[in-house]
Formats: sequence, structure tokens, C-alpha cells
Amino acid sequence: MVSLVQLRILDAVNRCGSVTVAARELHYTQPSLSHHLARLEAETGARLLQRVGRGVRLTEAGRLLAERAAEIVGRVDSAAAELSTLVGLRAGRVRLAGFGSVMSTLVPRAAAVLAERHPGVELGLTDTHPEDALRLLRSGHVDVAVIFRYDETAPEEDGVRLRHLLDDPLHLVTNGAGGTLADHRDATWIGGCERCRTHLVELCEQAGFTPRLRSTTDDMVVMQSLVAAGLGVTTIPGLALRAHRDPAVTVAPLAVPPRRIFAATYGDPPDPPATAALLAALAEAARSAGAT
Repeated sequence: MVSLVQLRILDAVNRCGSVTVAARELHYTQPSLSHHLARLEAETGARLLQRVGRGVRLTEAGRLLAERAAEIVGRVDSAAAELSTLVGLRAGRVRLAGFGSVMSTLVPRAAAVLAERHPGVELGLTDTHPEDALRLLRSGHVDVAVIFRYDETAPEEDGVRLRHLLDDPLHLVTNGAGGTLADHRDATWIGGCERCRTHLVELCEQAGFTPRLRSTTDDMVVMQSLVAAGLGVTTIPGLALRAHRDPAVTVAPLAVPPRRIFAATYGDPPDPPATAALLAALAEAARSAGAT
């Protein structure tokens, strides 16, 4: 049976003229969107897309169904908008899980925006690592997971949709020496969480050395205290430095790719009204954070 999600995807491909652009608009991975299209073709028994060079275009059957899909999606979206206006988000609950540096910087701003616009919506917050936040999202215990990624090539599992919020630059933190990663090849290093620690080792190896990790901690305040005491050097993202900056350390931006911060949701679009309101508040907080 043809689903509304499949029709929404076909409509997006028709409007965007590209599977890649449509996937980005709907916050799907491209393989996930292609899977939905393949199932739609199987259920209709019609070939809806054909490859042209490196792209795709709709067949005659695809264009016919896409026109009907646009009408159906438009009517459903209008009905949802009318219902949301009627309800006015006067009540409800939305739950978010995020990691330390966004919970102390980005999320409080978003919470304030949400409370101002929708005071009847109850917001629940959980401070946890990205991997645990995604597990809570998949199990239905939270509605939004704020996560970060260093590797742009690792695909998300089917059903997880990502909205890019902002890029978080990385900084070298020392007790006064400054410089680059390579300038501290002989130093003792302080590592963060497992993912950050792995990323630190990769960056140092790209700079031509393997760091001597002698201390590890997930607490960015502790990391800076250890650096200030002369017990090592480390790297810390910008959001964490906004949350807390020890005056005794020296901070220098690194010319390396930033970690990318995303809001993740699970399941097919559209998002429930309270979740959509929280995502809008996060996007506004991210824009504000990027401007400061």
C-alpha cells in the first residue's frame, strides 16, 4: 500500500530534481530515501525513475504520481498546520538528550526560546554521550538527540534524520606555550571521551606523531585544570570553552575540520508539533551561538 511518506519523498524528488537534494530537504540519508523509492516502485508496479547520466528523472508514470502526491501532501500539511494552530501547542511534552558542552551552552538558549513561544510545552532534558543519546532516541525515550560527528562518511542507520545545527571549531589548550599540534609532539596529552580521544590520536598522527596519553577525563573543566597545573596539553571544542574557560590556560584555534553538531530525530517526517517547535528553537539558538 502506498504511504504518505513515499508520496512525500516522490514529491520532493520531483521538486528538487535530485535524490540527493531531496534527501537533504527531508533530512534522510540518500540510501534511506532510495530504499523508500524502490519500495514505492515495487508496490505500484511502475517504473517511476530513470537514470540520466549521474542523475535521475521521473518517467511519465512518475510525473503523474508526483502531481497527485503534491496535491495529497499539500492537503495533509494544510490540515496539520490548521490543527497545530487550533491546538496552539498549549500542552504537550518533548524530550531531548545531549552531551555536556551543548547542554551548558546551546540547549539552555533553545529552552528559553521554546518556553517563551510555547509555555505550555514541557521540556525534559538528559545529559549523556552521543551514542547513548541515539540509543534513547531509537528506543523512544527521547524525541531529539543532539550529537556531534567528526567523520562525514559514516552513514546513519535507516530512520535517523539529521539536521545540521552548527560547526564547532577545535582549539589547542596549553599552559602558555601555544603553537600547533606538532609543536607538542613530546608533551604529555590529556584525552577526553572515547570518540574525542580517538579523534585526537588521529589528528596527532596526521601531524606526524603519536600522542602520549597519560590522563583521560570526560569533564572539560577537569581537563583545563590539569593543563593549568602543567600536567599536559589537550584539545577542546569551542562550545566547551564558552561554557567554561580557565584563565590560567592558553587557547589557540587549530586549522583542522570542526566537529559538526546535529539534532537527530527518528522516524518518518513530519515531526510532531512539539518536536518541530524544539528543533526550530535549537536552530535559532545555533544561529545565535554562531554570531557570538
